[in-house]
Amino acid sequence: MTATVFITGATSGFGEATARRFAQAGWKLVLTGRRQDRLDALCNELSTSTEVVGLVVDVRDRQAMEAAIASLPPSFDTLQGLVNNAGLALGADAAQHCDLDDWDTMVDTNIKGLMYTTRLLLPRLIGHGRGASILNVGSVAGNYPYPGSHVYGGTKAFVGQFSLSLRCDLRGTGVRVTNIEPGLCESEFSLVRFGGDQSRYDATYAGAEPIQPQDIAETIFWVLNQPAHVNINSLELMPVSQDWAGFSINRTAKA
Repeated sequence: MTATVFITGATSGFGEATARRFAQAGWKLVLTGRRQDRLDALCNELSTSTEVVGLVVDVRDRQAMEAAIASLPPSFDTLQGLVNNAGLALGADAAQHCDLDDWDTMVDTNIKGLMYTTRLLLPRLIGHGRGASILNVGSVAGNYPYPGSHVYGGTKAFVGQFSLSLRCDLRGTGVRVTNIEPGLCESEFSLVRFGGDQSRYDATYAGAEPIQPQDIAETIFWVLNQPAHVNINSLELMPVSQDWAGFSINRTAKA
């Protein structure tokens, strides 16, 4: 049986790189995204090497997610993998200067969207049983606070605790749960966070040799391809230039 993975937020960054990596290995794909043009282009490209279904849907919309998942063809009745990648940060200013609408969006996407997707797909993952995996994309921001992390960091702390709790609930089903926690990564994620400010984006990564989406995709692929009796509970990744002492970054050396 060909393995199948469901990836949210597949139209850019980690999600897109992960979709390409699993397609390269011949996995069947279910990809979600809000931008139809990007999703259609990605699905058309990857469909030359594997079976791909694209769902244009916002993970924050519970009813739309229910309908989209219910529409999947019978060949996707069971899933070997779920990659909860859809998420975002909005703004990096101090809490007292932030927009409550941005906070709502982060909570709705990073927490509620992940909850909806996971709960709706649990029967298909349990249906696969031994060797099935849920991989949640958290962040080092869920472990180490920094100025401007406030709600974003709080949502990623939720991802970590939710992942641990799922492990307890899924005992005996064969379904594994992993929370990966990336540090400084270069992707469209930061451009969104900074409201499209390219100069601020460039300054964030200048001289830091940050992690790339392909690095995260390889990590996710490795986790989901561990022997069925092995569960990677959590995995924290940072570029060598970054550490946890105030997220200090050496911007001059290569190592």
